[in-house]
This record gives sequence, C-alpha cells and structure tokens, in this order.
Amino acid sequence: MSEWVLLAYRLPREPSTPRITVWRKLRRLGVVQLVDGLVALPASAKNREQFDWLADEILEAGGEAWTWSATPGSKEQQRALAARLHDAAAEEYRALLEEADAVLAAGNRDRRTVERLRRELRRIEARDHFAAKDRVRAARAVERLGAALETEDAPR
Repeated sequence: MSEWVLLAYRLPREPSTPRITVWRKLRRLGVVQLVDGLVALPASAKNREQFDWLADEILEAGGEAWTWSATPGSKEQQRALAARLHDAAAEEYRALLEEADAVLAAGNRDRRTVERLRRELRRIEARDHFAAKDRVRAARAVERLGAALETEDAPR
C-alpha cells in the first residue's frame, strides 16, 4: 500500500468538547499521528470517507480541516508509517490475548466479559490495516473463552 489519506486539522481551544470528540474518533480509527494536527491512514474509500466526515465535523465546530491523498517520499517512510500502524495493532492484540488468557486461567468468566472481549477484538480488527502479529492468536483466545463459557452453561 503506497498511498495514504491525510487529515490536517486545527480546532479552537475552547470549547474543548469538539477537540476531545475528534481525538476519540481518530483514536478509534487507529490513525498515525505525523505531527500535531496531521494524521494518516492507508488510502481506502472507507478511510477517505471517515476523514471527510471528520473534516465536516471540525468545520462545524469552527475549526479548519483538509483531507489529502499522499504518497510517502521514500520506501523507508512508507515502511515506517506501516510499521507504526502494525505495531500499534499488535500491541492491542497482545493486551487482549493476555486478558483473555488471564480470564480463562482464573475461571471467572461470564457472558459480559466474553462479549466485551469480542467487541474489543472487532474494534482492533477494524483498525488493523496490515494483519498485525497475534491477530489470529487473539481471536482464538476469545473463541476459546466463549467455548468454555458455553460448555459451563450447557445443561448436564
């Protein structure tokens, strides 16, 4: 993937609510922050649409926003951007895997915990643009936890 979509934005300091809202949405998307007010994602129709929606929200909040398509100037820059996204997703998968394993080992699993871990897995997968390491292991751990819960709930 050599093309990226960028969002350059600036929001007023007050009120702080729009800045916090934008920051949370960018975090959910799993952006790479290049510098203050400039974020990137791999170019796709979905990511462009997400940035366009965010740009509209920023403008409505009295800020400035631009979306751009760009190609890194070198293969090293391309690899560095991809690595940052990959590493962030891999870290999230590791944390999810550790939590699922801890819950399974402790035996204190319940339906709410399993559903929460499934939702978290889906959120991570949605922002995993490069099939990060431990993706499959995390999914299997959550599946094992769900299977263990179903086994416990099965009539005897």
